[in-house]
Amino acid sequence: MNNAFTLTRLETRKNALGTTRIVTSQETVELPPGEVLVKIERFSLTTNNITYAAFGDAVMKYWQFFPTGDADWGHMPAWGFADVVASNVEGVAVGERFYGYFPIASHLRMQPVRVTPRGFYDGAAHRSELVSAYNQYMRCSHDAGYVAALEDYQMLVRPLFITSFMLADFLEDNAFFGATQVVVSSASSKTAFGTAFCLGRREGVQLVAATSQGNRAFVDALGCYDRTVAYGEIATLAADVPTLYVDFAGHDDLRATVHHHFGESLVYDCYAGSAQKTEFLGDTSALPGPTPQLYFAPVQIRKRNADWGPQEVNRRFNEAQGRFIAELSRPGNRWMTLAQGRGFAHAQAVIADLHAGRVDPRAAHVVRIGTE
Repeated sequence: MNNAFTLTRLETRKNALGTTRIVTSQETVELPPGEVLVKIERFSLTTNNITYAAFGDAVMKYWQFFPTGDADWGHMPAWGFADVVASNVEGVAVGERFYGYFPIASHLRMQPVRVTPRGFYDGAAHRSELVSAYNQYMRCSHDAGYVAALEDYQMLVRPLFITSFMLADFLEDNAFFGATQVVVSSASSKTAFGTAFCLGRREGVQLVAATSQGNRAFVDALGCYDRTVAYGEIATLAADVPTLYVDFAGHDDLRATVHHHFGESLVYDCYAGSAQKTEFLGDTSALPGPTPQLYFAPVQIRKRNADWGPQEVNRRFNEAQGRFIAELSRPGNRWMTLAQGRGFAHAQAVIADLHAGRVDPRAAHVVRIGTE
Protein backbone atom coordinates (compact mmCIF):
# COMPACT_ATOMS: atom_id res chain seq x y z
CA MET A 1 0.00 0.00 0.00
CA ASN A 2 1.03 3.66 -0.23
CA ASN A 3 2.97 5.08 2.70
CA ALA A 4 0.06 7.38 3.63
CA PHE A 5 -3.56 6.44 4.27
CA THR A 6 -6.73 7.87 5.76
CA LEU A 7 -7.80 6.30 9.04
CA THR A 8 -11.57 6.48 9.51
CA ARG A 9 -13.13 5.61 12.85
CA LEU A 10 -16.72 5.42 14.03
CA GLU A 11 -16.94 6.49 17.67
CA THR A 12 -19.85 6.05 20.06
CA ARG A 13 -20.93 8.39 22.85
CA LYS A 14 -20.59 6.23 25.95
CA ASN A 15 -23.67 7.59 27.74
CA ALA A 16 -25.87 7.63 24.61
CA LEU A 17 -25.14 4.48 22.66
CA GLY A 18 -27.28 5.40 19.66
CA THR A 19 -25.17 8.52 19.07
CA THR A 20 -22.08 8.11 16.88
CA ARG A 21 -19.61 10.27 14.99
CA ILE A 22 -17.15 9.68 12.16
CA VAL A 23 -13.56 10.79 12.79
CA THR A 24 -10.80 10.80 10.17
CA SER A 25 -7.06 11.38 10.36
CA GLN A 26 -4.12 11.13 7.98
CA GLU A 27 -1.64 8.43 8.95
CA THR A 28 1.62 6.99 7.66
CA VAL A 29 2.43 3.29 7.56
CA GLU A 30 5.96 3.27 9.10
CA LEU A 31 5.64 0.09 11.16
CA PRO A 32 8.07 -0.60 14.00
CA PRO A 33 9.30 -4.17 14.46
CA GLY A 34 6.53 -6.45 15.77
CA GLU A 35 3.62 -4.50 14.30
CA VAL A 36 1.16 -5.06 11.46
CA LEU A 37 -1.47 -2.86 9.86
CA VAL A 38 -4.77 -4.42 8.83
CA LYS A 39 -7.55 -2.98 6.71
CA ILE A 40 -10.97 -3.90 8.09
CA GLU A 41 -13.13 -5.09 5.20
CA ARG A 42 -16.46 -6.07 6.75
CA PHE A 43 -18.15 -6.58 10.11
CA SER A 44 -21.50 -7.57 11.56
CA LEU A 45 -23.80 -5.45 13.71
CA THR A 46 -26.29 -7.01 16.14
CA THR A 47 -27.78 -6.16 19.51
CA ASN A 48 -24.74 -7.93 20.93
CA ASN A 49 -22.62 -4.97 19.82
CA ILE A 50 -24.83 -2.69 21.89
CA THR A 51 -24.44 -5.09 24.79
CA TYR A 52 -20.66 -4.78 24.52
CA ALA A 53 -20.95 -1.01 24.67
CA ALA A 54 -23.55 -1.11 27.45
CA PHE A 55 -21.19 -3.03 29.70
CA GLY A 56 -18.59 -0.41 28.76
CA ASP A 57 -16.11 0.38 31.48
CA ALA A 58 -17.85 -1.85 34.01
CA VAL A 59 -17.72 -5.63 34.19
CA MET A 60 -16.34 -6.49 30.77
CA LYS A 61 -14.16 -3.42 30.03
CA TYR A 62 -15.02 -3.42 26.33
CA TRP A 63 -14.09 0.24 25.78
CA GLN A 64 -10.53 -0.64 26.78
CA PHE A 65 -9.91 -2.87 23.75
CA PHE A 66 -9.73 0.07 21.34
CA PRO A 67 -9.19 3.27 23.36
CA THR A 68 -9.92 6.61 21.73
CA GLY A 69 -8.20 8.88 24.22
CA ASP A 70 -11.53 10.63 24.85
CA ALA A 71 -13.34 9.81 28.09
CA ASP A 72 -16.78 10.48 26.56
CA TRP A 73 -16.38 8.63 23.26
CA GLY A 74 -15.43 5.01 22.63
CA HIS A 75 -14.80 2.52 19.85
CA MET A 76 -17.65 0.03 19.71
CA PRO A 77 -16.20 -3.45 19.07
CA ALA A 78 -17.46 -5.56 16.17
CA TRP A 79 -16.63 -9.01 14.82
CA GLY A 80 -15.45 -9.15 11.25
CA PHE A 81 -12.72 -9.75 8.68
CA ALA A 82 -9.60 -7.77 7.92
CA ASP A 83 -6.68 -8.07 5.48
CA VAL A 84 -3.04 -7.44 6.31
CA VAL A 85 -1.81 -4.46 4.25
CA ALA A 86 1.59 -4.01 5.90
CA SER A 87 3.61 -6.28 8.17
CA ASN A 88 6.80 -6.17 10.18
CA VAL A 89 6.12 -9.53 11.86
CA GLU A 90 7.53 -12.88 10.81
CA GLY A 91 4.72 -15.34 10.12
CA VAL A 92 2.09 -12.70 9.28
CA ALA A 93 2.15 -11.86 5.57
CA VAL A 94 0.67 -9.03 3.56
CA GLY A 95 -2.55 -10.20 1.91
CA GLU A 96 -3.54 -12.68 4.60
CA ARG A 97 -7.11 -12.51 5.89
CA PHE A 98 -8.03 -12.77 9.57
CA TYR A 99 -11.27 -13.07 11.51
CA GLY A 100 -11.62 -11.43 14.90
CA TYR A 101 -12.63 -8.55 17.13
CA PHE A 102 -12.06 -5.15 15.57
CA PRO A 103 -13.09 -1.56 16.19
CA ILE A 104 -15.55 -0.08 13.71
CA ALA A 105 -12.79 1.60 11.73
CA SER A 106 -11.00 1.41 8.41
CA HIS A 107 -7.66 0.21 9.81
CA LEU A 108 -6.05 -1.11 12.98
CA ARG A 109 -2.43 -1.32 14.07
CA MET A 110 -1.75 -4.59 15.89
CA GLN A 111 1.16 -6.28 17.68
CA PRO A 112 0.90 -10.03 16.94
CA VAL A 113 2.29 -12.41 19.56
CA ARG A 114 1.99 -16.19 19.95
CA VAL A 115 1.93 -16.47 16.15
CA THR A 116 0.97 -19.95 14.93
CA PRO A 117 -0.50 -21.38 11.71
CA ARG A 118 -3.91 -20.87 13.35
CA GLY A 119 -3.43 -17.14 13.91
CA PHE A 120 -2.15 -14.81 16.60
CA TYR A 121 -3.04 -12.77 19.67
CA ASP A 122 -2.79 -8.99 19.77
CA GLY A 123 -0.07 -8.31 22.32
CA ALA A 124 -0.67 -4.56 22.62
CA ALA A 125 0.08 -3.50 26.20
CA HIS A 126 -3.35 -2.00 26.83
CA ARG A 127 -4.97 -5.37 26.00
CA SER A 128 -2.76 -7.55 28.19
CA GLU A 129 -5.16 -7.63 31.15
CA LEU A 130 -8.31 -8.10 29.06
CA VAL A 131 -10.08 -11.38 28.30
CA SER A 132 -7.78 -13.32 25.97
CA ALA A 133 -10.63 -14.78 23.90
CA TYR A 134 -11.21 -11.32 22.44
CA ASN A 135 -7.52 -10.82 21.65
CA GLN A 136 -7.29 -13.86 19.35
CA TYR A 137 -7.32 -13.51 15.54
CA MET A 138 -8.00 -16.52 13.33
CA ARG A 139 -6.08 -16.99 10.07
CA CYS A 140 -8.80 -17.81 7.55
CA SER A 141 -6.53 -20.14 5.57
CA HIS A 142 -6.16 -22.37 8.67
CA ASP A 143 -9.63 -22.01 10.23
CA ALA A 144 -11.60 -25.28 10.14
CA GLY A 145 -14.86 -23.35 10.51
CA TYR A 146 -14.18 -20.89 7.67
CA VAL A 147 -16.05 -20.99 4.36
CA ALA A 148 -15.37 -18.01 2.10
CA ALA A 149 -18.88 -17.95 0.64
CA LEU A 150 -20.38 -17.88 4.15
CA GLU A 151 -18.29 -15.06 5.63
CA ASP A 152 -21.32 -12.90 6.36
CA TYR A 153 -23.00 -15.70 8.27
CA GLN A 154 -19.81 -16.62 10.11
CA MET A 155 -19.22 -13.12 11.47
CA LEU A 156 -22.89 -12.81 12.41
CA VAL A 157 -23.19 -16.20 14.02
CA ARG A 158 -19.79 -17.02 15.48
CA PRO A 159 -19.56 -14.35 18.22
CA LEU A 160 -23.21 -14.80 19.15
CA PHE A 161 -23.22 -18.55 18.79
CA ILE A 162 -20.23 -19.10 21.05
CA THR A 163 -22.29 -17.27 23.69
CA SER A 164 -25.34 -19.40 22.85
CA PHE A 165 -23.41 -22.67 22.66
CA MET A 166 -21.60 -22.12 25.95
CA LEU A 167 -24.74 -20.80 27.67
CA ALA A 168 -26.66 -23.92 26.68
CA ASP A 169 -23.73 -25.99 27.92
CA PHE A 170 -23.59 -23.99 31.18
CA LEU A 171 -27.29 -24.62 31.82
CA GLU A 172 -27.00 -28.32 31.02
CA ASP A 173 -23.75 -28.62 32.97
CA ASN A 174 -25.64 -27.34 36.02
CA ALA A 175 -28.74 -29.50 35.34
CA PHE A 176 -30.71 -26.28 34.83
CA PHE A 177 -30.23 -25.65 38.57
CA GLY A 178 -33.09 -28.05 39.17
CA ALA A 179 -35.58 -26.14 37.02
CA THR A 180 -38.25 -27.80 34.91
CA GLN A 181 -39.29 -24.48 33.34
CA VAL A 182 -36.88 -22.04 31.67
CA VAL A 183 -38.15 -18.57 30.80
CA VAL A 184 -36.08 -16.73 28.17
CA SER A 185 -36.62 -12.98 27.77
CA SER A 186 -35.94 -11.13 24.50
CA ALA A 187 -36.47 -14.54 22.91
CA SER A 188 -36.38 -13.08 19.38
CA SER A 189 -32.72 -12.11 19.72
CA LYS A 190 -30.22 -14.18 17.77
CA THR A 191 -28.27 -15.12 20.89
CA ALA A 192 -31.46 -16.27 22.61
CA PHE A 193 -32.74 -18.44 19.78
CA GLY A 194 -29.21 -19.74 19.19
CA THR A 195 -29.29 -20.96 22.79
CA ALA A 196 -32.69 -22.55 22.18
CA PHE A 197 -31.31 -24.23 19.04
CA CYS A 198 -28.49 -25.76 21.11
CA LEU A 199 -30.95 -26.95 23.76
CA GLY A 200 -33.05 -28.74 21.17
CA ARG A 201 -32.40 -32.23 22.54
CA ARG A 202 -33.15 -31.46 26.20
CA GLU A 203 -35.50 -33.63 28.26
CA GLY A 204 -37.73 -32.75 31.19
CA VAL A 205 -37.44 -28.98 30.74
CA GLN A 206 -40.00 -26.69 29.09
CA LEU A 207 -38.45 -23.74 27.27
CA VAL A 208 -40.72 -20.67 27.39
CA ALA A 209 -40.06 -17.71 25.10
CA ALA A 210 -40.96 -14.28 26.49
CA THR A 211 -41.08 -11.52 23.90
CA SER A 212 -42.84 -8.35 22.85
CA GLN A 213 -46.26 -8.64 21.25
CA GLY A 214 -44.79 -7.35 17.99
CA ASN A 215 -42.21 -10.16 17.81
CA ARG A 216 -44.51 -12.93 18.96
CA ALA A 217 -45.35 -14.29 15.52
CA PHE A 218 -41.66 -14.42 14.58
CA VAL A 219 -40.75 -16.28 17.77
CA ASP A 220 -43.63 -18.73 17.32
CA ALA A 221 -42.45 -19.48 13.78
CA LEU A 222 -38.91 -20.29 14.91
CA GLY A 223 -40.13 -23.59 16.33
CA CYS A 224 -37.31 -23.84 18.88
CA TYR A 225 -39.31 -22.92 21.98
CA ASP A 226 -42.01 -25.03 23.61
CA ARG A 227 -44.25 -22.05 24.32
CA THR A 228 -44.34 -18.31 23.61
CA VAL A 229 -45.81 -15.61 25.86
CA ALA A 230 -45.89 -11.84 25.56
CA TYR A 231 -44.25 -9.97 28.41
CA GLY A 232 -47.65 -9.05 29.82
CA GLU A 233 -48.55 -12.75 30.06
CA ILE A 234 -45.66 -13.92 32.26
CA ALA A 235 -47.97 -13.96 35.28
CA THR A 236 -50.03 -16.68 33.52
CA LEU A 237 -47.12 -19.15 33.74
CA ALA A 238 -47.18 -21.80 36.45
CA ALA A 239 -45.58 -20.31 39.55
CA ASP A 240 -45.36 -23.54 41.55
CA VAL A 241 -42.68 -25.31 39.48
CA PRO A 242 -38.91 -24.78 39.69
CA THR A 243 -38.16 -21.99 37.20
CA LEU A 244 -34.94 -20.60 35.74
CA TYR A 245 -34.88 -17.11 34.21
CA VAL A 246 -32.47 -16.45 31.33
CA ASP A 247 -32.48 -12.70 30.80
CA PHE A 248 -31.47 -11.22 27.44
CA ALA A 249 -33.65 -8.12 27.94
CA GLY A 250 -32.18 -6.54 31.05
CA HIS A 251 -35.39 -4.68 31.91
CA ASP A 252 -35.63 -3.93 35.63
CA ASP A 253 -39.45 -3.98 35.65
CA LEU A 254 -39.55 -7.29 33.80
CA ARG A 255 -37.05 -8.81 36.21
CA ALA A 256 -39.16 -7.62 39.14
CA THR A 257 -42.26 -9.22 37.56
CA VAL A 258 -40.42 -12.53 37.17
CA HIS A 259 -39.06 -12.52 40.73
CA HIS A 260 -42.34 -11.55 42.36
CA HIS A 261 -44.43 -13.98 40.28
CA PHE A 262 -42.25 -17.07 40.78
CA GLY A 263 -40.98 -16.20 44.25
CA GLU A 264 -39.35 -19.19 45.93
CA SER A 265 -39.85 -21.29 42.80
CA LEU A 266 -37.26 -19.17 40.96
CA VAL A 267 -34.09 -21.24 41.27
CA TYR A 268 -31.68 -19.08 39.26
CA ASP A 269 -31.61 -15.71 37.46
CA CYS A 270 -29.04 -15.77 34.64
CA TYR A 271 -28.32 -12.30 33.25
CA ALA A 272 -27.02 -12.89 29.72
CA GLY A 273 -26.96 -9.28 28.49
CA SER A 274 -29.04 -6.35 27.28
CA ALA A 275 -29.20 -4.18 24.18
CA GLN A 276 -30.69 -1.12 25.85
CA LYS A 277 -29.13 -0.77 29.32
CA THR A 278 -25.94 1.25 29.81
CA GLU A 279 -25.24 -0.21 33.23
CA PHE A 280 -24.90 -3.78 34.48
CA LEU A 281 -27.82 -4.17 36.90
CA GLY A 282 -29.86 -1.89 39.09
CA ASP A 283 -30.43 -2.49 42.78
CA THR A 284 -31.83 -6.02 43.07
CA SER A 285 -31.57 -6.34 46.86
CA ALA A 286 -35.32 -5.94 47.39
CA LEU A 287 -36.26 -8.69 44.94
CA PRO A 288 -37.45 -12.03 46.31
CA GLY A 289 -35.57 -15.09 45.14
CA PRO A 290 -32.00 -15.51 43.95
CA THR A 291 -29.59 -12.67 43.22
CA PRO A 292 -29.15 -12.25 39.44
CA GLN A 293 -25.88 -13.71 38.21
CA LEU A 294 -23.95 -12.46 35.18
CA TYR A 295 -23.26 -15.15 32.56
CA PHE A 296 -19.90 -14.65 30.82
CA ALA A 297 -19.06 -17.16 28.07
CA PRO A 298 -15.24 -17.14 28.58
CA VAL A 299 -15.71 -18.54 32.09
CA GLN A 300 -17.51 -21.62 30.75
CA ILE A 301 -15.01 -21.89 27.90
CA ARG A 302 -12.17 -22.06 30.41
CA LYS A 303 -14.03 -24.75 32.35
CA ARG A 304 -14.65 -26.86 29.27
CA ASN A 305 -11.08 -26.38 28.04
CA ALA A 306 -10.04 -27.98 31.32
CA ASP A 307 -12.75 -30.68 31.18
CA TRP A 308 -12.49 -31.67 27.52
CA GLY A 309 -9.37 -30.01 26.13
CA PRO A 310 -9.39 -27.12 23.63
CA GLN A 311 -9.46 -29.38 20.56
CA GLU A 312 -12.65 -31.11 21.70
CA VAL A 313 -14.27 -27.79 22.63
CA ASN A 314 -13.50 -26.49 19.13
CA ARG A 315 -14.75 -29.69 17.51
CA ARG A 316 -18.07 -29.57 19.34
CA PHE A 317 -18.49 -25.86 18.69
CA ASN A 318 -17.65 -26.11 14.97
CA GLU A 319 -20.08 -29.01 14.54
CA ALA A 320 -22.93 -27.12 16.23
CA GLN A 321 -22.10 -23.86 14.45
CA GLY A 322 -22.03 -25.64 11.10
CA ARG A 323 -25.54 -26.99 11.69
CA PHE A 324 -26.78 -23.57 12.76
CA ILE A 325 -25.28 -21.72 9.78
CA ALA A 326 -26.67 -24.35 7.41
CA GLU A 327 -30.13 -23.59 8.80
CA LEU A 328 -29.68 -19.79 8.72
CA SER A 329 -28.29 -19.69 5.18
CA ARG A 330 -30.97 -21.90 3.68
CA PRO A 331 -33.09 -19.86 1.22
CA GLY A 332 -36.49 -19.01 2.66
CA ASN A 333 -35.52 -20.04 6.18
CA ARG A 334 -37.57 -18.78 9.12
CA TRP A 335 -34.59 -17.60 11.15
CA MET A 336 -32.60 -14.91 9.37
CA THR A 337 -32.40 -12.64 6.33
CA LEU A 338 -29.17 -10.89 5.45
CA ALA A 339 -29.33 -7.09 5.42
CA GLN A 340 -26.18 -5.92 3.67
CA GLY A 341 -24.94 -2.34 3.50
CA ARG A 342 -21.80 -0.36 2.85
CA GLY A 343 -19.98 2.48 4.57
CA PHE A 344 -19.75 4.18 7.93
CA ALA A 345 -22.93 6.22 7.47
CA HIS A 346 -24.85 3.00 6.99
CA ALA A 347 -23.26 1.58 10.14
CA GLN A 348 -24.37 4.69 12.05
CA ALA A 349 -27.98 4.19 10.96
CA VAL A 350 -27.96 0.50 11.92
CA ILE A 351 -26.48 1.24 15.35
CA ALA A 352 -29.13 3.87 16.02
CA ASP A 353 -31.87 1.42 15.05
CA LEU A 354 -30.38 -1.40 17.13
CA HIS A 355 -30.13 0.81 20.19
CA ALA A 356 -33.72 1.99 19.77
CA GLY A 357 -35.03 -1.54 19.19
CA ARG A 358 -36.29 -0.71 15.70
CA VAL A 359 -34.69 -3.67 13.90
CA ASP A 360 -36.72 -6.51 12.40
CA PRO A 361 -35.67 -9.62 14.36
CA ARG A 362 -35.19 -11.48 11.06
CA ALA A 363 -32.72 -8.88 9.78
CA ALA A 364 -29.03 -9.73 10.13
CA HIS A 365 -26.90 -6.66 9.43
CA VAL A 366 -23.50 -6.80 7.80
CA VAL A 367 -21.51 -3.73 6.75
CA ARG A 368 -18.73 -3.63 4.19
CA ILE A 369 -16.24 -0.78 4.31
CA GLY A 370 -13.41 -2.23 2.24
CA THR A 371 -12.99 -1.77 -1.48
CA GLU A 372 -14.24 -4.25 -4.02
